[in-house]
Amino acid sequence: MDNIELQKGNTQADFIREDLNFDVDPKDLLTKAALSDHPTNEWIDILGNGQLKKKVIREGQNGIRPCRTDYCTLKIIGKLEDGTIVEEYENITIQLGDIEVIQGLDLAIMLMKVNEIAEVEVASRFAYGTLGKEPNIPSNATIWYTVEVKSVELETHIDHLSVDQRKEIGNKKRERGNWWFARDEPTNAIQCYRRALDFLFPLKNHRETPFDEVDESITDTELQSLLEDRMKVFNNLTAAQIKTQAYDAALKSVENVLACQPLNIKALFRKGRILHLKGEHSLAYTTFLQAAKLEPESKVIQQELAILKEKSVKDVQHEKNLYRKMLGIHKINNTTMKKKNKNDTSNKLVWSLIGGAAVTIVGVLIYRFTS
Repeated sequence: MDNIELQKGNTQADFIREDLNFDVDPKDLLTKAALSDHPTNEWIDILGNGQLKKKVIREGQNGIRPCRTDYCTLKIIGKLEDGTIVEEYENITIQLGDIEVIQGLDLAIMLMKVNEIAEVEVASRFAYGTLGKEPNIPSNATIWYTVEVKSVELETHIDHLSVDQRKEIGNKKRERGNWWFARDEPTNAIQCYRRALDFLFPLKNHRETPFDEVDESITDTELQSLLEDRMKVFNNLTAAQIKTQAYDAALKSVENVLACQPLNIKALFRKGRILHLKGEHSLAYTTFLQAAKLEPESKVIQQELAILKEKSVKDVQHEKNLYRKMLGIHKINNTTMKKKNKNDTSNKLVWSLIGGAAVTIVGVLIYRFTS
């Protein structure tokens, strides 16, 4: 690239926004932190809320900062407030931006340079939260990290990875998603599962070609193995999406499983749950019936069927009432009843008058013949 000098008074953010046409908000705290050089031994508040701070201990190489999806090899030591070491890694390699470490570190490392050493203070919200981490990180603990960025490598394009490499990376991200899911953090789990799917894609040129154009270099055995791992991810993704109440997205995910594995009991159960939660009781009942055929002894499935059967009956009755209202049948019935009641009243009045008149006539006759 030709050397381009910044005009006097322009900031790096201005240059990126105006000359390179990138949408950069220089007022954004994370962007400001990323574009700024951080003085040594001076704390910076990365998010502006005091919950994530960073201090440079040793300067790194100018202009060499890791980007999202880069592979970073790190040395990490994490301590509690009393100095107890709770985490220690001499050479850990992570893919930046894929929350393979806690969120606070993931954000802070993006602001570091190669060979830089920094202290990072991470409040519990961006560390291990209210759950903590067994065996030695308590609930709501702030952690002080010393981090060294040893090296940074660009991500290898997926098309250049072997099937075994793709499976290894994809399953590692799936397992990380499972870890987040177990901690009841489904949003982070979803992010990991989606990244796992990127690596467990069996088609040529990743997603740029039709779905029937499978890479010819992949054997049938490798293809089957990739698809099985991919179905596991979709099944787990479905569970995480249900937790976030993203029911339409969850339904699409579970349909991906059932398209390849129509007898997958977990997928059938989750599809039934999604339809139940969406209020589609009849379809949910049918889905659970399919699941019951595969596992007739399952008490959970039988319980779902009992609940849905009752709800389906109520739905049918509700629909009947709606149709009656739409057709005006209830008005006709009400009018008929009113007319019937009116006729009954009129008949009673006529007979009352007749009876009264008869009594009067009989009284007159008795008076005349007895006087």
